[in-house]
Amino acid sequence: MHFCQRCDDPIAMAPDGDLAVCPDCGHTEPARRLPLFVVTGASGSGKTAVLPHLVRGLPECLVFDGDWLIGPFERACEFGEVDWPALRDAWLSVAHGAAQSGRHTVLLAPFTREQLDGLAGRRWVTDVHVAVLDCADDVRAARLEARLRWRERAIERHLAFAAHLRATAGTVVRTDDGPPEESARRVAEWVRAHIG
Repeated sequence: MHFCQRCDDPIAMAPDGDLAVCPDCGHTEPARRLPLFVVTGASGSGKTAVLPHLVRGLPECLVFDGDWLIGPFERACEFGEVDWPALRDAWLSVAHGAAQSGRHTVLLAPFTREQLDGLAGRRWVTDVHVAVLDCADDVRAARLEARLRWRERAIERHLAFAAHLRATAGTVVRTDDGPPEESARRVAEWVRAHIG
């Protein structure tokens, strides 16, 4: 969020191309906007396994695990419960911040385009491109069962979310037909196809 540095009151600026414009005084500031790449998937899809390979494979981008902000949000939110829309909005702000350095953001998180649309930070990124990491249901169930005891499993819920993503996704990258580095390579190709 940009606030006008000339007005005495805290006036929220609005994006106009690669500028932030004050609606009161007309003051402008640079505010580069770039697309956001969301690599989503239900739990057990392989986001964590793909992450280090994607970091190495896309050095021109900033690659984040969406879970990295959950702990700070739990500590910051009343009663220790995460405000999920606020967490998603924070990631939009991170992506906008990265854009100021000319870097695209690739975010591995179980987010959908619909969950991001309508958030305050959404207007500070251009397109939201979404790719889904996916695997067979039996593979996902086995991965979730094999998790450490402290990690949440909720297998039926994650299978249902995976089915929803399959039905609504345009780009699907399989994680059960090869090693994680191969899935990361395909995701990197998808990102580069969009950024040229």
